[in-house]
Amino acid sequence: MTIVNDDILVMEASSIHAGYSQIICDEMESSAKVRGTGIAKRSPDYISHKMEEGKAVIALTKDGTWVGFCYIETWEGEYVANSGLIVSPEFRKTGVAKNIKQKIFDLSRRQYPDAKIFGLTTGLAVMKINSDLGYEPVTYSELTQDEKFWAGCKSCVNFDILTAKDRKNCLCTAMLYDPKEHAPIEQIKEEFKENAHIFERFMKIKRFSFLHGLFVKGKMSDTKVRSFAKVLMSTL
Repeated sequence: MTIVNDDILVMEASSIHAGYSQIICDEMESSAKVRGTGIAKRSPDYISHKMEEGKAVIALTKDGTWVGFCYIETWEGEYVANSGLIVSPEFRKTGVAKNIKQKIFDLSRRQYPDAKIFGLTTGLAVMKINSDLGYEPVTYSELTQDEKFWAGCKSCVNFDILTAKDRKNCLCTAMLYDPKEHAPIEQIKEEFKENAHIFERFMKIKRFSFLHGLFVKGKMSDTKVRSFAKVLMSTL
């Protein structure tokens, strides 16, 4: 669970959150109309199923007010989409969208560590969040070609543009996170975490040697050296 502020909590959704499915669907549809773009329409049953599968993230206030939502879709076994990101109007521009995206991204990486994570969006804020997570802009040809995915674009007002361009381009920007390209960096991070204690021990010994040098040069009294050394040695 992630605490956005003193009142908003972002967590993995489960069956106990199914009661929020209708309000989530209603806000998805309303938001799409306001923006003039489409979010693939989903039924409350579909949203509830995602929660039950453990493939969704929900944000709530401590008193149970719905704040935001996002869920995981899988395609062809090698692609994952973090779909349906939506935040209640009264909680927008609070930073909660970024926290939801981070949570659903981490959940996707944990459940599908080898899958490519992608998304289509017209929102500059979402593009910035995706970029911070490691996504990169790509051509549509680098996304899944699963017909079920592209069928979800039919509810968008720009679907005619997509089909006219033979699904090679549209008003949305395609972004992709490929775990293979990030593997070396992530491996270095993990190795550093595993060996951080060795580095810390080395630095303490180095500081001890430095103190000894000051004593030899007469720049620090024996009492002070022993005092500092005792503190350092107790933490080795």
